[in-house]
Amino acid sequence: MARIKEWIMNNKPSKRRLIQLYSALLYNAHIKGFITGDIYIGKMKFACSPGLNCYSCPGAVLSCPLGALQNAIASSSQRTPYYILGIILLFGITLGRTICGYLCPVGLLQELLHKIPTYKVKKNRITRILSYLKYIILFVFVILIPLWYSFQNYPLPAFCKYICPAGTFEGAIGLLSNPANHDKFSMLGLLFTRKFVILSLIILAAVFIYRAFCRFLCPLGALYGLFAKISLAGVRVERPKCTDCGRCVSICPVDIKRVGDSECVNCGKCIDTCPHKAISFKVGNKVLIQPKEESERKTGKRVKLAWSLAILFLIVVILIVNIDFNKGEEAIAKDSETQYQVPSEVEGIPYGSEVGMRAMDFTVPLYGESPLSFTLSENLGSKVVINFWATWCSPCIAELPHFEEFHDNHPEISLIAIHSDLVTSDVKEYLSGYDYSFLFGLDETGDVIKSFGGSRMLPQTVILDENGIIIYNSVGSITLDKLENLII
Repeated sequence: MARIKEWIMNNKPSKRRLIQLYSALLYNAHIKGFITGDIYIGKMKFACSPGLNCYSCPGAVLSCPLGALQNAIASSSQRTPYYILGIILLFGITLGRTICGYLCPVGLLQELLHKIPTYKVKKNRITRILSYLKYIILFVFVILIPLWYSFQNYPLPAFCKYICPAGTFEGAIGLLSNPANHDKFSMLGLLFTRKFVILSLIILAAVFIYRAFCRFLCPLGALYGLFAKISLAGVRVERPKCTDCGRCVSICPVDIKRVGDSECVNCGKCIDTCPHKAISFKVGNKVLIQPKEESERKTGKRVKLAWSLAILFLIVVILIVNIDFNKGEEAIAKDSETQYQVPSEVEGIPYGSEVGMRAMDFTVPLYGESPLSFTLSENLGSKVVINFWATWCSPCIAELPHFEEFHDNHPEISLIAIHSDLVTSDVKEYLSGYDYSFLFGLDETGDVIKSFGGSRMLPQTVILDENGIIIYNSVGSITLDKLENLII
């Protein structure tokens, strides 16, 4: 028993590790998403998490600040991205790279991978040079490319699309690993293969190199590193006590030149190694972590209270995002059945989202002055084509001209493109730059795409026959030829 107790004491997680685990759970509190294979689309998704966490992860309840920044830059030709710039300034000034050390799930995953017993690459001249690569990635893939394409009205979040390992692991693999999404494998192509190779290389590198992605590739870490000198929270050195012995720099696993610089993730490993007790973790002038010999035990009750409140908050968030407060599909279907007269030949066909089932009725507001809204039941009697899209979805933007040409060829068919309820730019202003003649609506609550079995995986196209029976429902890009063949 004594040995077991000793092992537990020697291997219990540190406070920093517990905070890392807590933040990972808080960011991904949508437990239901891992069961249903769907992503959370509630109002919390409009807020950004401090750390890197993919928007498309089944559990994610917040947006990724890096993805939000790219989408904001991609829309900058239409409006100034005040919100995301403000939130990044807030995170940077208050926490800086403390976010990397304590509040980033990707950092936690890398640290766990590095615990695998293998040969470890120590920091050296090459790793210090490679640490500048993330600043190049920040400038090129997060700022320059999205900005370039914004003036062509083509949103392109380049880092998310071409590199981000969190997007591949949490988003793509997280969703596709669920049996409910087996039909989405047809969407995979060369782009996913390249990103999967990048993810595999990063995972492999993290085993041998401490926080390889954070140190060499992460543009969010580069961004927060710019605030190192002014952030309120971080590891600080009391210069009168310091003798510049260099022990803190030598023991640090990342490529710092001095404690608290732009490469420092404020993990605090150096605090207890300083022979002169000159290093502590501070928020402003308040000392939160200091050398063990000087630590006061009076803070124990306050720490327990803080953890109790944090756990209570996590439970509340989990309940809010996992309980559906909206009426269920059966209630919607019942409402739909009473709103319009169902032809006798389809009365026995159930409502649902699968091919061969009846589509539930819906009404969405339209962009434009007349008509003001689109109601599905009022457009039955001819085939109906519904496309779910968003201004921040590059494949969606690319296929809109196909729908315009299809509408020109088949004016007798009702065609509507319904924008996601997540609006990151002025959709009406965006559409004013084009001469599309078909209808554009807004899924204000997200219930419409839900009724067709969809989520945030865009684009999605649905085709109904004259009686509202689903004859096609698929996520992924569609071509003009395929549309023509499906209608015949």
